[in-house]
Amino acid sequence: MKRIFSLFFVLAFVSVFSACKESDPPLPDNLVQFESAEQGADAATKEVTIKLKLTRATDVAVPVVVQVTPTGIAYGTQFTTTPAATGNLLNLTIPAASSEVSFKLTKADNLFLNGSETVGFTITSAASPVILGTTKQLTVKFTSIVSDGTALTLDGGTGGSSAINSVFADLSNNEAIAVKRAAWDLGFYSGTDFRVILNNTTGAAAIALTKNDLTQVTAADTVGLVLNVSNFDPAGLKLIDDVSGDLTKTVIPSISATDADNKVFIINRGTGGGVAARAWMKVRVLRNGTTGYTLQYAGIKETTFKTVSITKDATYNFQFVSFDTGATINVEPAKARWDIEWTGGMNKTSDGTNDIPYYFADQVFINTLGGVTAAELLTSAVTYDAYAESNIATTTFKNDRMVIGSNWRATTGTVGVKTDRFYVVKDATGNIYKLKFVSFTSQDGGERGKPKIEFKLVKKAAV
Repeated sequence: MKRIFSLFFVLAFVSVFSACKESDPPLPDNLVQFESAEQGADAATKEVTIKLKLTRATDVAVPVVVQVTPTGIAYGTQFTTTPAATGNLLNLTIPAASSEVSFKLTKADNLFLNGSETVGFTITSAASPVILGTTKQLTVKFTSIVSDGTALTLDGGTGGSSAINSVFADLSNNEAIAVKRAAWDLGFYSGTDFRVILNNTTGAAAIALTKNDLTQVTAADTVGLVLNVSNFDPAGLKLIDDVSGDLTKTVIPSISATDADNKVFIINRGTGGGVAARAWMKVRVLRNGTTGYTLQYAGIKETTFKTVSITKDATYNFQFVSFDTGATINVEPAKARWDIEWTGGMNKTSDGTNDIPYYFADQVFINTLGGVTAAELLTSAVTYDAYAESNIATTTFKNDRMVIGSNWRATTGTVGVKTDRFYVVKDATGNIYKLKFVSFTSQDGGERGKPKIEFKLVKKAAV
């Protein structure tokens, strides 16, 4: 009898132990909160997108209520929101299977403000199973701000390692703006030179013809042309713009003031990062006086072409054009309003003998054309937490858009964010931030295509 009891006890113990062992630990609370507690909207900013983020995607649609509190500015006449507020309340819904919802604040045209006006937003409620996080209040100031630092998720959208978006982050303004990589085809430089860039984020490639009349170019001119930069051929590097961003090394040379010198180019719009293949295009670019460009473009088999006029705007590094829309579109924010860009794009690697073109996901470029510089620091010299204003004098800032590049993460071996390094970014105004990457893939607790960053102000620029 004792033996039977003992056996029963052991089996019961094993059963209970196994049940405990196999049960999953409870998930942490799913919090909803703003990306930051403060955001700026200076005089040049017409519209602000404000995001509410969840800790993780929700299984069900979650209604969220946000209270709107204007100070010194009137709702309806001087600013509006999309969706519209009712009784100073915004009713939003985070869709099922999503981890965020956003709304827009839009200023009225010809609005003159003194900079002291603000709009406060407070998350007042969220339906179960979501609860309110710590950053449940956000203040939009109608002036430039200098952030003390925060954490941001760079939303690459769907696609994982082939995420569909590029994301531009403005550290001082606590802002990250996502733009579809395939939304544009050519960028037209707003500086003194007349330069045109291809879309490296889609792996676009181009080659010059000897002809300078678009109507004389037919499908016969493409016979034998190789515009493939995904075949690991060193020759492919000649078909893409310089991967370091050197504008003197673009495939399309400086646009000549003499029209006859500007040749027709055949462009493969690229399939990098999962972009769907699209028809090749024929293009020709001319100068439009001293302040702009004239783009001529058409499909290879088309006998007529379309024309787009592009005017330089010194507020931006480039003006962008889409062949799909036949018009200029917004891609990069104003050059003073972004510091780093997270994206995928063409780079180069070695095959053991030669440099070859290679599409890299998760690259981070700094805005060198906008005056941003940066440095990479190893934690063996100084840790992220310890880095302070006293360290700035011994930090070597570089005007190199690839300072961060793909150095910040590992996709082989120990996959994830490299924890042995961080970055120091000096924006165009002179504000200095330390920046570290927190996660970018499931192996380090993140999500591929939506890297998380953390940054802190080290030194504010002198006024």
